[in-house]
Amino acid sequence: METLPFITVEGPIGIGKTSLAKAISSHLHYHLLKEIVDENPFLEKFYDNIEEWSFQLEMFFLCNRYKQLEDINTDYLLKNKPVVSDYHIFKNLIFARRTLKTDQYQKYLQIYNILIKDMPQPNLVIYLNASLDTVMKRIKMRGRDFEKNISADYLKQLSADYDLFMDNFERTHPSIPVLRFNGDDLDFIQYEGDLQYILDQLSLTLQKGAQCYGTSQ
Repeated sequence: METLPFITVEGPIGIGKTSLAKAISSHLHYHLLKEIVDENPFLEKFYDNIEEWSFQLEMFFLCNRYKQLEDINTDYLLKNKPVVSDYHIFKNLIFARRTLKTDQYQKYLQIYNILIKDMPQPNLVIYLNASLDTVMKRIKMRGRDFEKNISADYLKQLSADYDLFMDNFERTHPSIPVLRFNGDDLDFIQYEGDLQYILDQLSLTLQKGAQCYGTSQ
């Protein structure tokens, strides 16, 4: 682990990443980093026609997430201020690999590797996942207009892509703890007890790394 907590909450669309990151930020008094979503001008077009608008969408997200990560490093992490984020830039590869054509992805990957060089990586990842029914129900509940045309097949494949990515992440980053929580079993938005369980598990993990962090929780 690094000397300062940089926690990332990750998982498929609609799983509750932002809600959990907000709760962790409030509980631990960490700075909250939220991804830019609604401002992406290509989102609605993308869900109407994925093949046509995927490259524009992914490039917009990549550039904005890179700038956010650069700012968070300068304004918080380098000033010894811990951060919890509702995403990390590595998610770009999950989406891009699924939606871009092969030649587009290769160009995208070159740009991605240049941008993320020397950027901070999370040193603790919380991974949320759930069944397709649960994910679709939560997407419907939050009622974003641009998400109304997301297909069930796309969400199902995206969830599988996330599982594969996180399995590989754990193998290739053994020093970074990954806490996994199943949204079918835990509804931390509706039930305080479920949220407290997640916070308790997080606190235990932070305590184990307290000597590395140079702090205690």
